[in-house]
Amino acid sequence: MARPAEHEKRRELAAAAVEVLRREGVDVSMAALADAIGVKRPTLLYHFPTKAHIVEHALVELLFEQAAYVIEAVEPHEHPIDRLHAHLVAVHSFHAGNEGRVVFLTQAIAATAGARLPDILAAGAEVFKAHRRDTVARLRRGVREGLVAPCDPEALFATVRALMDGLLVQRVVSGVDLPAVQRFVWEQLLAPLRRGRRAPKSPAAGRKRR
Repeated sequence: MARPAEHEKRRELAAAAVEVLRREGVDVSMAALADAIGVKRPTLLYHFPTKAHIVEHALVELLFEQAAYVIEAVEPHEHPIDRLHAHLVAVHSFHAGNEGRVVFLTQAIAATAGARLPDILAAGAEVFKAHRRDTVARLRRGVREGLVAPCDPEALFATVRALMDGLLVQRVVSGVDLPAVQRFVWEQLLAPLRRGRRAPKSPAAGRKRR
């Protein structure tokens, strides 16, 4: 297991290298990349044998930060539908103002990973596996208990997850009004599935990242 200092060193190197890749393009050589972030090429290669390893590390680190942020935002909500909407809002809030970073990282993974792509994608999905299972289980239990209208919990989560990711891309490409879309998703998709206690007009408002 990497020592904390070594982990922090790798995190800092990956973050700096990714900024260079975003600016210069993924075709930049490892030698030029090392020079740009102020380390020797052997040092960079010791930590990251390829650019794919750099991007993978940066993406997984970002996803772990996102997961912690989302869990904190979701926990105050009890109703499974409210929690799902809070998840959507929290993902967008986490990336607010820097949506291009996660979009770049996912695109860079596809461009640099080659045969390692399935393993890298699996590692990214692993970050959210427990939370995804918990969300679906809560929705399924909500259907049984009459808190959620009859539906396919797996399909509902997949739909909202697609909106989470797709709207980040749209934010970068077209500057879409995310709060307006979030309200639409709540009013037209999620609120009609909610049963039990009176539904709030907006169960989850975006909060600023600390």
